[in-house]
Amino acid sequence: MARFILASASPRRKELLEKAGYAFEIRVSDADESLPAGITPAEAVRLNAARKARAVAKQCPGAVVLGCDTVVAIDGAILGKPQDAAEAKDMLRRLSGNTHTVYSGVCITDGETETVFAAATDVTFYELSDRTIDAYVATKEPMDKAGAYGIQGLGCVLVKEISGDYSNVVGLPLSESARALAAFGVYGTVTV
Repeated sequence: MARFILASASPRRKELLEKAGYAFEIRVSDADESLPAGITPAEAVRLNAARKARAVAKQCPGAVVLGCDTVVAIDGAILGKPQDAAEAKDMLRRLSGNTHTVYSGVCITDGETETVFAAATDVTFYELSDRTIDAYVATKEPMDKAGAYGIQGLGCVLVKEISGDYSNVVGLPLSESARALAAFGVYGTVTV
């Protein structure tokens, strides 16, 4: 089996791949993640996933590298990771009572062949009181997550419903990624 590298420091992506039985290394990419004006959320995550995967693939010839990027989008605006507690609260107020879309871009490359795709999952939040928002932000969980929440953690109580791939909301559309990895000869416990 090919050497498999995850080009991400995300503990959530690591956990998802481990649960699916993948053997992999982690190499964090130093790729530029700035985005051009007017880019759509799906284009943004595909672009940054490709940048991350390509940067690591250059350092690790012959390895299969998976890069991923996730954003939250609402009303055409991309919400990344909050810079501070005030921004996290603003994001959560914006998501309160509304449906937003979580986009994850995935790039898998071996340095010669490349597959890039984006997945989208709609998430609807309950109406959130200021007390709920303040209590959640005080946990510090929102600070390293796109859209200022983690569905797999304490943030699960904010979510009314989802439509689409749950693992995509966590940070990696695992089922679709597994199928793409199989084309590169990389398999988890269950061969797809």
